Amino acid sequence: MSDTEFVIEPGRQDIVMIHVFDAPREVVFRAVTDPELVPRWWGPRFLSTRVDVMELRRGGLWRYVNSDAHGREYGFRGVYHDVVAPERFVRTWEFEGTPGDVALETVTLEEVPGGTRYVARSVHPSVEARDAIVRADGPRGGRESMERLAEVLAQRPTRT
Repeated sequence: MSDTEFVIEPGRQDIVMIHVFDAPREVVFRAVTDPELVPRWWGPRFLSTRVDVMELRRGGLWRYVNSDAHGREYGFRGVYHDVVAPERFVRTWEFEGTPGDVALETVTLEEVPGGTRYVARSVHPSVEARDAIVRADGPRGGRESMERLAEVLAQRPTRT
């Protein structure tokens, strides 16, 4: 299993998360865009995820809700700006707990020898907003999501 790499440079507004999966690009794209599979991998391990809305098309809405063991919910939402299967999608990304801090996220899937390179680049409205995500342990959630996604992909049926 690949490690998740982060590029978080001081004074910049972006976070880049990179992970290489041992799966074909089409399979990875399906796992990250299928509303039935997203709850199996999106978010930190200590939270469950529900997909309320997922309209995978230009102008389509999305909303996921994380829930903790005490029933507290944390909503995330946005709008898809571009979807090019199985290569990439671009969407806005907003934690409902900090309304107005809307990031632009581009997820790119590149074929590499033996698998797929997943690159998620999030550009936040300010360095302060980006740094707040880092202080809130966002990279941990991202890392755990990538680990969980690798687990989902490892369980995929193989063709004979």
